[in-house]
Amino acid sequence: MSFQKEPPYTHGNVSRSAVVLVNLGTPDAPTRSAVRRYLKEFLSDPRVVEIPRAVWWCILNLIILPFRSGQSAKKYASIWSREGSPLKVHTQRQAQALFGALAERGHDGVTVAMAMRYGSPSLPEVLAKLKVDGCERVAILPAYPQYSATTTGSIYDAVFDHYRAVRNLPELRFVRGYHDHEAYIRALEHSVLAHWEAHGRPDKLVLSFHGVPKRTLLLGDPYHCECLKTARLLAARLKLTPQQYVVTFQSRFGKAEWLQPYTAPTLQQLARDGVKRVDVICPGFTSDCLETLEEIAMEARHDFEAAGGAQFHYIACLNDAPDWIAGLAEIAEQHMIGWPTMMTPAQREALKKDAELGREAALRLGAGA
Repeated sequence: MSFQKEPPYTHGNVSRSAVVLVNLGTPDAPTRSAVRRYLKEFLSDPRVVEIPRAVWWCILNLIILPFRSGQSAKKYASIWSREGSPLKVHTQRQAQALFGALAERGHDGVTVAMAMRYGSPSLPEVLAKLKVDGCERVAILPAYPQYSATTTGSIYDAVFDHYRAVRNLPELRFVRGYHDHEAYIRALEHSVLAHWEAHGRPDKLVLSFHGVPKRTLLLGDPYHCECLKTARLLAARLKLTPQQYVVTFQSRFGKAEWLQPYTAPTLQQLARDGVKRVDVICPGFTSDCLETLEEIAMEARHDFEAAGGAQFHYIACLNDAPDWIAGLAEIAEQHMIGWPTMMTPAQREALKKDAELGREAALRLGAGA
């Protein structure tokens, strides 16, 4: 095995810490070709689709990509903004705001970068740049509150695959999830209450999470349980009875059974049962994206209203809301404990002087730089 070439090393540099906010990814453009490239990378991940590779290769390349790419491109076009993909725009804003929030909390010199598991900027690309920038401590912060092998597990794979070919490794820390973290639940609570203060309360609150095949639950994936716990904690903060909210799962794909109840049929049944107004929130997504803006705010709205429902309200994702940025900072901070990110000016100056002394000593011993 050959290792990647190490970037030039300069003695005397003060090592840095970094937080990498990682989201799922998005096509580069709402076009058939861009969507096809994205879907091929995404759906080729064995963490995402657990079907024998030879069988899945035929299904993916001969059926799904030729026929689904164009349909998906039209859906992406319906939510694309002048700035680009909403998911990428919101995640970038979160990363920028997180950098400022950590600085305000006294974390000096912490780099915050955004990466995508699929698409660009790719996780390997971002990790390589951090190494060039002298970041010797890296915390990986997934944008997924609830752990699943299909999402968070895949990020772990990508990080380990990248560093398998790196000679000089950084210190690594991973945020596994935060489905029950006080800061995350608090941000969700404030988001819902702000919507209700502006628009009144619904007859039913629907908490729609991204679905996964039911077999993943039976095989030991904790995702289903973590979604239910998030819902229970949020409902408790909102003082809702079990009759006032329902948990559903969206984005089913293929013929296999996925986690139930499914979002669209549930909304249709609620309308038929006489529920006039529903509010829908997607707690598993921290950034608005195709699955929230098109699948829920457009398609699910149509399903509910076509079945007789009167009012459909979509409650936006946390995105870069101040409460959520503060929550992200709190989560990141807890995973940087022990790292030299909070120093007094005197401590920082002493560190720089020590690094300079080390550089002078290295040069005397024959170092090139």
